[in-house]
Amino acid sequence: METKIAIQGIVGSFHHQVAQEYYDQDVVVDECLSFDELVDSLLSGKSSQAVMAIENSIAGPIIPNYALIDKNDLHIIGEHYLRIHQNLMALKGQSIADIKEVYSHPMALLQCMDFLKQYPHIKLVEDKDTAETARRIQENQLKGVAAIASKVAAEMYGLEILAPEIQTIKNNMTRFVIINKENSFVPENEINRASLKFELDHKRGSLAAVLNVMSDCKMNLTKIQSLPKIETPWKYSFFVDVTFEKYEDYAKAKSLLEIMAEYFKVLGEYRNTKPLINED
Repeated sequence: METKIAIQGIVGSFHHQVAQEYYDQDVVVDECLSFDELVDSLLSGKSSQAVMAIENSIAGPIIPNYALIDKNDLHIIGEHYLRIHQNLMALKGQSIADIKEVYSHPMALLQCMDFLKQYPHIKLVEDKDTAETARRIQENQLKGVAAIASKVAAEMYGLEILAPEIQTIKNNMTRFVIINKENSFVPENEINRASLKFELDHKRGSLAAVLNVMSDCKMNLTKIQSLPKIETPWKYSFFVDVTFEKYEDYAKAKSLLEIMAEYFKVLGEYRNTKPLINED
């Protein structure tokens, strides 16, 4: 049976690039123009796994995606980091002065805001996908309109790069997670990262107590993010990522958190693949 991977976006997008790097160059993808559609593809069995962006080094975490994983009882079984190189592109024969509108995914626009502020005459328009915008410009021969997307997208859809590498920070990196309907089968001795969700009562020091437990159990807290519970005003869920060297340390922390928290859930246990950051 053919293995199909759901991605947000189309062929030539950053999600597609991650799928190629994580699986292989010939991976078969299901192109989804929203993260909701991506989740539906996975839940319906149309795809067997999915690639989902979860945070960016410039724009920060994509909180709604944590909520989607949680709400649909999906599991994070892996992660992949991708250096993001954003480029301004349009139909050939134009200059930046000719551009009236720039379309791209909201995260891409955020990552390039310092560059875009130099051109106040250009209207910024949020769109569903970087590569899909590039394809639409070519298919409809849209003059005066530019996209922000990858070099691969420019080559694939025959656009000219008007300005390369326009992301604000050179070391612009996005973390993607691999999600599945079933939990990971990574051997315990290879698991050194986990994504967790918990809810606490309103007692003073509740969160500090949880953080102390993590520290005492040698957990490295790499991210903590609160998300309001819509059905319970002024109550929050906490989504955290931790890394650790020994699974037994993590198992001890997990058993304590299950007791301390009003609600506790493991979103995923997997291998930490975060690369070392350098200036290259």
